[in-house]
Amino acid sequence: MYYHVDGELVDAADATVSVRDRGFQYGDAVFETLRAYGGQVFAWDAHATRLRASCDALGIDHEHSERDLRGRVHATLAANDLADASVRLSVTRGDQSGSFAPADDADPTVVVVADALPRGGVDGERTWRSPASAATVAVERAADDALPAVAKTHNYLNGILARADAGDADEAILLDDDGRVTGGATSNVFFVDDGVVHTPSLDLPVTPGITRWAVLELAEDAGVPVETGHYTPRDLRDADELFLTNTTWEVRPVSAYDDTTYTTCKVGARLAREFAEEIERRHY
Repeated sequence: MYYHVDGELVDAADATVSVRDRGFQYGDAVFETLRAYGGQVFAWDAHATRLRASCDALGIDHEHSERDLRGRVHATLAANDLADASVRLSVTRGDQSGSFAPADDADPTVVVVADALPRGGVDGERTWRSPASAATVAVERAADDALPAVAKTHNYLNGILARADAGDADEAILLDDDGRVTGGATSNVFFVDDGVVHTPSLDLPVTPGITRWAVLELAEDAGVPVETGHYTPRDLRDADELFLTNTTWEVRPVSAYDDTTYTTCKVGARLAREFAEEIERRHY
């Protein structure tokens, strides 16, 4: 495997960053997880916009253009002969010594890592083997004024602690300090009640997921009613169906949440088909 590190393709065994890199030392870095289908990144513009928002939230001023970053991603895919893959694009504040406070003369570190995934689209394979189980955890979602939800940072301790608290469940469902559902540790959450799709609104500390956005667009195009709002775990448990979205899973139904089981995911399955058809049209 080859990774892209600071502008150069290097063998994975030789890919390193400095031990003084602030991404390593403090989690002072941002990233995007991208999905390549047929050699092209899905929704690149949306990912690039979110990456810029993450950098702005942390005050990381990198000079690399979106075209340059996209070129590094595609160079990594080509070097590894990958058409269908998961790609992680990271931008750290860079190598700094001394003060805990970031310096103004930082030279950001850019790293691209890719891993093979199955073909997507209508004729593709899922990356998951079975519907997910999920559990409400005691770990609260970090408040937006403490760790902005718009920023996908390397500081993922909140989600890691949540997943640990979830035990054997596939996903942890986090609440804010008012007991409102914000989403999963690595996913956005949707539920269906009387044919209406619901998902937590972005005025909560909710990660603005790219697949979340795509599913909402597809639901609107398909005439599926959608509402965003503030919900409790009881709303999820009382729902007809529950499903999760993220870049790797795409749309994944939930079979069990806390002590509740779900016997159907008809709307979720329809949206999963719509998503697969969109990927097929765009990339294959």
